[in-house]
Formats: sequence, structure tokens, C-alpha cells
Amino acid sequence: MKKEEISLSITYRQLEIDDIDKISEIDASCYIKYAWRLINNERKMIDLDYHETGFPNGVKYHQKALKETISNFGYAIGAFDQKQKLLGFLTLNSKLFGKTNQYLLLDQLFISRPYRKLGIGKMLFHLAVKQAIIMGASKIYICAGSSADTIAFYRKLGCQDAVEIDQTLFDSDPRDFHLEFVL
Repeated sequence: MKKEEISLSITYRQLEIDDIDKISEIDASCYIKYAWRLINNERKMIDLDYHETGFPNGVKYHQKALKETISNFGYAIGAFDQKQKLLGFLTLNSKLFGKTNQYLLLDQLFISRPYRKLGIGKMLFHLAVKQAIIMGASKIYICAGSSADTIAFYRKLGCQDAVEIDQTLFDSDPRDFHLEFVL
């Protein structure tokens, strides 16, 4: 399906526990041509030439994370087509963290492959910004995968390198970019 052939009526709504299985409707596969790596203490783009065939760590891992977010009063928002097929989703965890409790973690953001570059991710992000303010944050913290496309997406939204790095999150995957968005 070509991008210009997609004509959608998209609705955005909070996800509920009953929606958790719907994330299996998302085609999370992606081709990563270039990625950023730390080489000799300097970030350099490398030719990765890698095809991710689905959700990193598997769909069950992400369903569990979504359930935890919803159960712990975090924010989970989904984008749906007119037939209620889930096209993408974003989650914010509920716990403020950082030296001055300024951050909320944007834990997950996935858009189904055929629906990327249509503004869905941008809309989900803007909805999360509004919610993060309501939840008392002054910044959103993002552990972004190191693909060049992912980093370009977040930079285009106005994200910058995180001022304060959460060591536990860094240790979970040192290749991630730790970004923040100032609210």
C-alpha cells in the first residue's frame, strides 16, 4: 500500500486494559539503514543495514509494559482507524523522577509500518505533552532507539539531549539516546 493511497479517519483515545491485545495489530517491523553508535566517546552514524521483524523484545513484553502503565495510572493513548484497528500508541509512565522530579518517561511509541509518516506519531506526542503537564512534569524523558530515523523524528519535534541521565535507564540499553522535551 502506497502512502498516497491511505485515506484515513483517525481517532485518538486513551487505551484501557481491554485494549492491550490490540497492540498485536501493529506491524512494528522496520528497516534500519543507519544508526548512531558511541565510538571512541563520540557519536557516529554507522551503516547498520538491519531489519527488525517486529516489536523489540516481542509483543508480549510490550503488552505487559502497557498493562503496567495503565494499571499504575500512567497515560496510554492510541490512534485508531474507522474500523477500530489500532494504528499506533504511546505511553507515559506515571512516576515523576529526576533530581527535582521533573521528568515523566515516554515509555513506548509505536506506529504500524504502513501508517508511518502520516503525522500519527506527531499527534500522539502532542497529546502526551498536554497530559504530561497535567501530570505535573516539566519535561518528558525519552530513551530513543538509536536508528537515524528515530532520532530525526524526536529532534524534529524539538527534543534535545537529556540534561540529566537516569543511570538505570541508561544501563538497560547504553545504545539508546536519552532525550528530553521541555514542556
